[in-house]
Amino acid sequence: MDLKSLIRDIPDFPKPGILFRDITTLLRDRQGLRYTIDFLAEKCFEANLDIDYVIGMESRGFIFGTPLAYKLGAGFIPVRKKGKLPAAVHSIEYELEYGTDCLEVHRDALHPDSRVLIVDDLIATGGTASATAKLVQQIGCELVGFGFIIELRDLQGRKHLPDVPIISLVEY
Repeated sequence: MDLKSLIRDIPDFPKPGILFRDITTLLRDRQGLRYTIDFLAEKCFEANLDIDYVIGMESRGFIFGTPLAYKLGAGFIPVRKKGKLPAAVHSIEYELEYGTDCLEVHRDALHPDSRVLIVDDLIATGGTASATAKLVQQIGCELVGFGFIIELRDLQGRKHLPDVPIISLVEY
C-alpha cells in the first residue's frame, strides 16, 4: 500500500515555509490505518524486538502506540508534556529551537530493565524522541528501538538517537 498517498501535505503550516505532513487523512482510511499498524508490527517482529512496553510520545504517538502494543503483546505507556499526569512522575527537560520543554512519565509505569520501544507519528529533528529515550534510560529501562510512521530524512533526526533499530514506514 502506498502510505504517502494517504498523507496530506499542507504548505505553510504551522508557519510559512513549513510543509506539514498531515496524518489525519491516513487515520480516516480504515484500510490505511490497519495496514500502518500491521506493517509497523511486522517490522518490529522482523527486527526481533523483544518488547515489554510501547512508549507513545504525546500526542500522536498515542494513536499508533496503543494498537501497536496490542499487536505486539506489550503494554502501552504514554509520555506526556509537563503537568498532564496525575500521579508522581519522572521528568526530563530538553532543548527546543527557542526554549525548553519537559516530558514526564508516571513513576510507577516503568521499572528498571523493562524493554521499551518508543513510537511516534513522525521524526523530524529527533529532539523529542531523543529526550524520551534519555528519560526511559534514566529510569534504567532498555531501549530496544524506535518506530515512526514518517521520517523527514533531510532533518537528520536519527543521528540524534541512540544506536538501536529505527523503523520508519514513509520517508520524505
